[in-house]
Amino acid sequence: MKDTQKVMRFCTAIFMVLFLCISCGTAKLDSYLPDLTSYTVEVPQVKKKNDSTFVYGDNFLTKNKQSLWEMYLSGNALQLGYNNGALSQKLLQNQERIFFSKVEELVPSPRKQRLLRTVLKFYNRKMPDFIRNDFQAEIYGLSRYSSDRYDDIAPKFLRNLYLHGAHDIGHAMQDLMLVGCSSLAVWNKQSENGKLLIGRNFDFYAGDDFAAEKMVVFVKPERGIPYLSVGWPGMTGVVSGMNKNGLTVTINAGKSRIPWSAKTPVSLVTKEILQFASTIDEAIAIARHRQVFVSESIMVGSAQDGKAVLIEVSPKNFGVHEVANTGRLICSNHFQSESYQTDRRNARHQAESHSQYRWDRMQELLAAEPKLNPESMAAVLRNRQGLQDESLGYGNEKALNQLLAHHAVIFSPDERLVWVSSSPYQLGEMVAYDLNEIFSEDPVNGLLAAEDLNIARDSFASSQAFLNYEEYRAEDRRIAGMIQEGKPVSDERWQAWQQLNPDLWSVYYKAGIYYYHRGAYAKAISQLETALTKVITTVPEEQRVQKYLRKARRKASGN
Repeated sequence: MKDTQKVMRFCTAIFMVLFLCISCGTAKLDSYLPDLTSYTVEVPQVKKKNDSTFVYGDNFLTKNKQSLWEMYLSGNALQLGYNNGALSQKLLQNQERIFFSKVEELVPSPRKQRLLRTVLKFYNRKMPDFIRNDFQAEIYGLSRYSSDRYDDIAPKFLRNLYLHGAHDIGHAMQDLMLVGCSSLAVWNKQSENGKLLIGRNFDFYAGDDFAAEKMVVFVKPERGIPYLSVGWPGMTGVVSGMNKNGLTVTINAGKSRIPWSAKTPVSLVTKEILQFASTIDEAIAIARHRQVFVSESIMVGSAQDGKAVLIEVSPKNFGVHEVANTGRLICSNHFQSESYQTDRRNARHQAESHSQYRWDRMQELLAAEPKLNPESMAAVLRNRQGLQDESLGYGNEKALNQLLAHHAVIFSPDERLVWVSSSPYQLGEMVAYDLNEIFSEDPVNGLLAAEDLNIARDSFASSQAFLNYEEYRAEDRRIAGMIQEGKPVSDERWQAWQQLNPDLWSVYYKAGIYYYHRGAYAKAISQLETALTKVITTVPEEQRVQKYLRKARRKASGN
């Protein structure tokens, strides 16, 4: 987060996400379970080969040398959930701990926790009505391996069901960019081999601990199409994925109101598309049939169609955006289809946020590199500069590479190839996977990556500038803690911190606000004026800097 107010809004957002996830629901929901009568299930007996490899039949979980967890699952819906939970139990419970520990950290008062649970009982009352029973069965199987520690908050199944809506709530927080995802697709004359190529940054940030364990999951369901999904432990939905038939999905947040009734989490809509669609028309039909509770752009690429489109969904609208006479489709965080041309919320978001800026930057980079291949696509996703290569400061949300991405993915649908980034952010080696091999008739033997096709680690990740950025982030947290505790921050400390990331506007804004609230108006003016010489992320943030600068000048003049 880029200033103290955004840190507070972030904490509020996470707080709301957590309590939406843990709200007990109505009394009816407390005992609700999906219909499991049509499923047979065998409780997995997992064999531990070492600290990072676990096996059950042809299902397994292993950690590769790039520190990505790779999990292969097969079976009916309920069995998929059981296998997932049994293999990843330690990771699943740790992810639960990360979420629920935030409750105690942000809202230590038991009385307030009880009050908020009561208020939010109404919220999730109908969520199961909007989720397919087979997907619920899978989540139920997974939930059997959740921690007993939180059973007094909500039953395991409901906790896991609601956690699948956390992504949607994070998207919906007013004026809070938990996400600033960017994606693009090229084909025909725009790609080096003329075939469809898709790249995306998934810039969903919910803390460093949340992003620590990344999972690449290969699912071979009893019904439907085998697929790959990139996410985190406990996530059965899909935010980035491709199926065996060469259909891809990625999601980018649109501008949403805070929803007041949960329906279908977007990640379960995209899961349904991956598992049951082979063409764009089939994907559109599935998306049109589902009711969502936030606004989202779903980029769908199809080997069979040889192109990509955007399916733009929201609680009250639906549109499809296709490009004509070009082999280039770009998506950031505003809607582009005709259905949303008169949407005032979308227009305001496009004008005031960093979405249009990143869209323009992708256009600029594609003009400079007219024929992309996987390596040059990775370079676009990793780009840290602004328009005309202007320095934005590291971590600026106007950059395609905001240095907070949970993951980046590149798809070559015709060849059934996928590249998944490893830490740090999307800078680490991108691991290649060949779905033709992985989902062949012969069961996989635990070696999933096509390592000879890997894309090399970005050299920036080994630079002094990157080390400075990481120290900047650590010092940012330390300074925020000092201010919260009422401790003074010396001029020398501010200056040393700013030198770690000198082109980022917010390092001067934060210092300016600090000096303003301590009556050092001359220092505040100097810092805020410097902030205005940098590239500020959004129009509201620039207006905020200008507002405090006017107030500091009035105070300094005695008015």
